[in-house]
Amino acid sequence: MKLTMIAKKVKALPLNTMADKFNAGIAVGRATIKDLRTFEEAAHSHRDDYHLFFIQETGSTPIEIDFQKYEIQSSSVIYVHPDQIHRIGPFENITASFLAINNENLNSEYLNLLEDIAPAKTLLLNKETFCAISEAISLSVKLSKRHHEKLYHSLLKDSCNTLVALIASQYLGQSKSKDTLSRFEIITKAFKALLDRNFISNKKPSEYAQGLNISIAYLNECVKNTTGKPISYHIQQRVILEAMRYLYHSTKSVKEIAAELGYADYSYFSRVFAKVTGMTAVAFRNKNLE
Repeated sequence: MKLTMIAKKVKALPLNTMADKFNAGIAVGRATIKDLRTFEEAAHSHRDDYHLFFIQETGSTPIEIDFQKYEIQSSSVIYVHPDQIHRIGPFENITASFLAINNENLNSEYLNLLEDIAPAKTLLLNKETFCAISEAISLSVKLSKRHHEKLYHSLLKDSCNTLVALIASQYLGQSKSKDTLSRFEIITKAFKALLDRNFISNKKPSEYAQGLNISIAYLNECVKNTTGKPISYHIQQRVILEAMRYLYHSTKSVKEIAAELGYADYSYFSRVFAKVTGMTAVAFRNKNLE
């Protein structure tokens, strides 16, 4: 049996809120192809206001996250940050588990770790690790059904945070530890974090250098040495990613999108978009409407 989904166009970026879907601020479960409604809701492009962990147990599931397509294979996991637009593609005969948890219920230490991990790619787990995560999911699912417990929310919250820690640990194992980062890498990481928070209001390299209390020349040296690209490149890429999200998932006009992203000069925004993507904003939207 095969299920194919078609993305919907809406007038604004679609947002699934934890309050609308999960009153406790946490949801954990295991689903199969039989649970069509669960997957149908995730098949349309959307953004969540919570952190999502998707664990593939059997079969494979295509997923699109911010215009990048991934295939989640058996014994794999992927983390989706609240900022990211995503949808599940067509699939058949699968079993998968998920965890959705909002900031209020997430351990603050893990929240910081997840900011470092995003954007994340699919991660294949070895047999031992997959078994440990599967057992943690099973426990969390069982606890989620024990509403009679006096400490129900605490039990569910703690078990799900353990699951988050297990998954985050696997991602961190694929990257350098903070102790082994060079000075250039530390500054580049700080720049990217600052950029993600301020890309709408701050478009100039000097504003980021000032925010990090270093010179533009040194910041550019650090970023270029670490990534191979200058500061301006990363600023433009972050802004245009957000523009692409709006163009693809909403019917706002290009002029409205430019204003949303902090561009008073619509024509300048259009030139930047064309420079980064190789096509006009209208052409990008029309291409994705086909």
